[in-house]
Parts: sequence; C-alpha cells; structure tokens
Amino acid sequence: MATTETRILPGNSRVLMGATLAWVAVVIFAAGNSIVSLLAEIGSENLVDGRNVITFCNLLFLGSLMSLVPMVAMFWRDWTPGNLRGLTRSHWVILTLSAFLSSALTPGLFFYALEQTTVTNVVLMGRIEPPLFLLATWLVLREAFDPWAFAAGLIALCGAVVMLWLNGGGGIEIGKGEIGALLATLSYIASTLVARTGLRGIPMGIFAIYRTALGTVFYFFLAIYLFGPGHFEDVFHPLVWEYVWIYALIVVIGGQFAWALALKHARSGDVSLATSFSPLAGILIAMVLLGEEPGPGLLPGGALILMGIAIGQAARWRQGRQAAAARRQASARALEHEGEVNFKGT
Repeated sequence: MATTETRILPGNSRVLMGATLAWVAVVIFAAGNSIVSLLAEIGSENLVDGRNVITFCNLLFLGSLMSLVPMVAMFWRDWTPGNLRGLTRSHWVILTLSAFLSSALTPGLFFYALEQTTVTNVVLMGRIEPPLFLLATWLVLREAFDPWAFAAGLIALCGAVVMLWLNGGGGIEIGKGEIGALLATLSYIASTLVARTGLRGIPMGIFAIYRTALGTVFYFFLAIYLFGPGHFEDVFHPLVWEYVWIYALIVVIGGQFAWALALKHARSGDVSLATSFSPLAGILIAMVLLGEEPGPGLLPGGALILMGIAIGQAARWRQGRQAAAARRQASARALEHEGEVNFKGT
C-alpha cells in the first residue's frame, strides 16, 4: 500500500528521528496538562452567565475537530481506493479500537483527573507507565526486552513514589483524581500497543484521520451520556474559540504528530526512556505556568528520576557501540571469506 512516509532515510536515521520525536512529544504532553488547567482557570475568571465555558470537554472536543484540518491537508493522498481496499477487517478493528482508546477514553480520563487533583499528582501517577509499557511490548508485541530501560523506568517510578510520599507528609493519598490518572495511564498503554500494531500495516494518513475523527465522535456521545445533552451548549461561544486554538495547535496537532511518528520509528526502549522524563518536565512547567508548589519531594524524587534517565541513556549508548563493533566484525569476516572462493559466477 502506498503511503506518504518518506523512504529515503536509512534505518538508523529513522530510529534516531523516532527517538528525538518521542522526546519532543513527551515535553509537549507534559506541558499539555498545565496548558489545559491554565485555560480552564482563564474560563473560571471570565464566567458567562455564571458558567465556565472553557471546560475540559470543550477543549478536547474542539481541539480534536480543529486538528483534522491539517491532518486532511497533509495526509489526504493516503486515502486512495487502493489503500482502502488493502485494509482487512482486522485493520478496521484496530483503527476503531485505537480511536476509542486514544482519542476518547484516555484524554477523557486524564481531563477528569485534572479536575480532581493537581497537575503534579497527575504526572507523578503516570510514572507507572514506562516499566509497564516495556513489559507489554515484550509480552504482547514480542519485541526484545531491554532490561536496562526497564530498570531505568523502575528507578524513575521510585522517584515519583518518593515525591508523592514526602509531599504527603509520610503517606500517599489516593483520591478520585489519582485513580483517574492511573486508569488513564493504563488506557494510554493499551492505546499505544494498538497504535504500534496498527501503524505497521496501515498508511499513516488513514490511521491519523480515522482515529481522530471517530475518536471525537466517541467522545462526544460519551460526554452526552455521562453529563447530559446540554453539556456542549457553550462549545461555540467566542471566548472558547479565543483560546482553544492554543490547545489544538500545541498539544493536539504538534504532540500527536510527533508521538505518532515516534511510535512508528522509535524502539520501545527509546520511547520508555523519553517518557521517564515527563514527570520532571510536567512539574517544572506546572511551576512556571500555574505556580504549583512541588513540595519537599522535588529534590530527592527528581534526583532518582534523573538517575533513571542517565542509566537508560548510558545503556542505549553502550548498545549502539556494541552494534557498531558487531558490524565491523561482520565486515572483517566477509573480507576474510572473500579469498576462500575464487570463482563466484561473474
């Protein structure tokens, strides 16, 4: 099936590009929590008939709709009759499941968590994701297990636990927001696994547009079912449209594009390592944008997270050197065998 993916980059360059984009996406998503909370605060300070029109649901719904415009402009060439005929029933099941998980359930749970607790607690609860993600790709996708990246993820998780413990005065309080963040993380892992499976056989344009469009429909009816038919009554208010483009442009469009390309090209260890940095990025951004107090756990917990990142990065460099050495040895053996056979048919 033809796709818009470029084929001129060698394999190592694609892996490096994927790893870089994973870091870019993680920073954007870390900032996304604070951006959403900041926009909701702006709405609470500018009430319309006593209502906050810049709600989390309005931001997610409109942001997803707005992201379809650049997606269609960039990927419409993938929607050819040949590509569509090449999709099997299992492909459509993967697309539909990914749409529900990544564009409806996961962001809905994250937004619920942000309504119930602080940005700092939401990003810290998400630190269970890196080690679980590596285990899932090993068990489900049969990818090679990276013990060093797994250890790095566990150390970063310990850093998050230390932060929550010290900030809680020697205990960890688990409320509705923390539970919502945990469920959102599990849904996120599931959506990532589905995305990695789907992107292997589905053109990027079909995957991105279908997932976003159908996911937006899923989210709309889910919100109507949970909150009532009048939940989106302020979705077209000018104040909403004055600020929603910030969320749509930075988080939805920039973050989702970077993340989708990272999933397509990066190794699972690279993705896990990048996501380990997100709690520090999220906390620092929350400090700057929202004025949140990180608490006494910032330094010891942050040190553990940085240690995990350093271990994972060192392991990746070591693997790179070993791979380069193996390639040099293979070339040397090939030259040795070259003289063993005089006639090769040409």
